[in-house]
Amino acid sequence: MKPKVTMIAWNQNDNYVVTAVNNHLLKVWNSSTGQLLHDLVGHADEVFVLEPHPFDCRIMLSAGHDGNIFIWDITKGTKTKHYFNMIEGQGHGAVFDCKFSPDGQHFACTDSHGHLLIFGFGCSRPYEKIPDQMFFHTDYRPLIRDSNNYVLDEQTQQAPHLMPPPFLVDVDGNPHPTRYQRLVPGRENCADEHLIPQLGYVATSDGEVVEQVIGQQTVDQDEPGLEPSILDGMIRQLQLEQDQRTGADQESAPSGPQNGEGTPRRG
Repeated sequence: MKPKVTMIAWNQNDNYVVTAVNNHLLKVWNSSTGQLLHDLVGHADEVFVLEPHPFDCRIMLSAGHDGNIFIWDITKGTKTKHYFNMIEGQGHGAVFDCKFSPDGQHFACTDSHGHLLIFGFGCSRPYEKIPDQMFFHTDYRPLIRDSNNYVLDEQTQQAPHLMPPPFLVDVDGNPHPTRYQRLVPGRENCADEHLIPQLGYVATSDGEVVEQVIGQQTVDQDEPGLEPSILDGMIRQLQLEQDQRTGADQESAPSGPQNGEGTPRRG
């Protein structure tokens, strides 16, 4: 097999260069002389993630399609920490990206199964406030192209960037409570009744019909106890004024000749 470099990264102070090769080895080089210093052995598949520590020049993180995440001391050529991303009942999850936090105390990874993995020191209590499964209800909605070749959402026929903020759902498409919906940008200050999604029945690829979020819940303005929408009121007022102007123009319009006799007078 002809070796090919799949990823390259400098360490924090640029003294070392680390290359990932498709034979599953990581190679540490002296950036000034080009001398090979270490071969780092541990990965069993190709590596596409190399991330230097933000301030510790000794530390380099690597992750790959084998589901392994390594923390290396590249000055010694040794393995410091190792994590294997095993998913129960599904095998390992390939790791697609990793980033350190600015303070270097945490790093986050994403995998091929849509998981966000957060590593760090201390307790995980702050992260327990949110549910394990968080998706947007529009994540897997199909897209189409119109006659101008613009992309549209198939269900609503709208451009995706013009659609209202999505709802947060679990992996089965069931919406989360309203306190989680406020985490979505654009829904922070919405009233509770606007955080309730409209549910409908959707057929899956297996032919199974399941209940899922299909869009924004509409609020009945005539329902007692609910304040009418200011925007809807402005639209109705503008429509009423336009109707009144149209009616006045029709009344003042000149009448046509009757039976072909005479010339119509100006109103």
